Amino acid sequence: MTTASPASSEQAATGQASAPQPNPQPTPRELLLNRIQKDIPIVQRPYQLLGEELGLSEEQVLGMLQEVKAQGVLRQVSAIFDTRTLGYQSSLVAAVYEDDQLDAGAEIVNGHPGVSHNYRRNHSFNLWYTIAVPPESDLEAHVQRLHELSGAKLTRLMPTLHLYKIGVEFDMTGNEAWNAKAAPQYTSEQRNIGYLVSELDRRFVVEFQKDLPITAEPYADACAALGLSIQEVAAHAEAMKAVGALRRVSAVFRHQSAGFTFNAMGVWAVPQEQVKETGAQMAGFKAVSHCYLRPTYPEWPYTIFTMVHGRSKEEAFGKIRAIEEEVAPGIAYDILYSTREYKKVRLEFYRPEFYEWEQRELGQREVGGAVTA
Repeated sequence: MTTASPASSEQAATGQASAPQPNPQPTPRELLLNRIQKDIPIVQRPYQLLGEELGLSEEQVLGMLQEVKAQGVLRQVSAIFDTRTLGYQSSLVAAVYEDDQLDAGAEIVNGHPGVSHNYRRNHSFNLWYTIAVPPESDLEAHVQRLHELSGAKLTRLMPTLHLYKIGVEFDMTGNEAWNAKAAPQYTSEQRNIGYLVSELDRRFVVEFQKDLPITAEPYADACAALGLSIQEVAAHAEAMKAVGALRRVSAVFRHQSAGFTFNAMGVWAVPQEQVKETGAQMAGFKAVSHCYLRPTYPEWPYTIFTMVHGRSKEEAFGKIRAIEEEVAPGIAYDILYSTREYKKVRLEFYRPEFYEWEQRELGQREVGGAVTA
């Protein structure tokens, strides 16, 4: 844990937070890649519309996107849904393993269809994963079973108590200051806990969580599968946005292929009486992609989590340092970063494989109780 400034040699090496040196005028490709992270409109020919906005032809837009897709920079174009509004229960999970058991434990955790991200990090809690289960399932029972199967010494659930921000947007131009600000696109206020998911909602999710093709009419197959016109699909998308179930349709990049090779999770021991104000301030940093309030434990004093990404360790740590200097001077914090990526996929809702895992591992078991060592 650190206090006013990072104590470890890795943290101290970053120096004072500062703005990056501006690059030359952003290229049309950089501007396009920034734009498609915000949203892709649900119209018959969305890339024609985006081209008009950016002064490009539809053919130029499609060509650029097909190129970055072939290069592996663009992972997919799909809808981003709110897990909680759809009724799913989810949590970040931190676990402790003996070093020689970590890889084997991570492989077992990876086998759970509801685990979307799984990383080794530089901490005594050396495995961090995210898990989501549908409304009728028992989240604690699933994590308890993974604790048992994987040989963890200690497992702690770290669910979101309050969402200050979620929304990954990479600055592809390299011109953005580390302390640049923007209002969060999605927070707890947009969530709609208790929303009743309709059959059409469910069918919409199944179609729009797929990787949409980079073509002039990318929604054609989804419209056909749903038996709806593009206007009807767009109207239903707006209705799902209004209730908080759908955040947007947008591009998702592979961080490393896009040049953002380093991520850093700043964890802050903000006192409970200050979390509301401080969390909102931290979420206002454009560099922060995720900002959450999470529970504490005797061995884990940190209340607020902030995730940033950088093209280097210096950049990522500098962004955390910028937050500390401006918002949290004197607050104890630490910086955790990934030293190995075990799994990183988009969460897929309503997968048959999930229910098969659940029946196999939990079908005959009595479940419940705290998830501990």
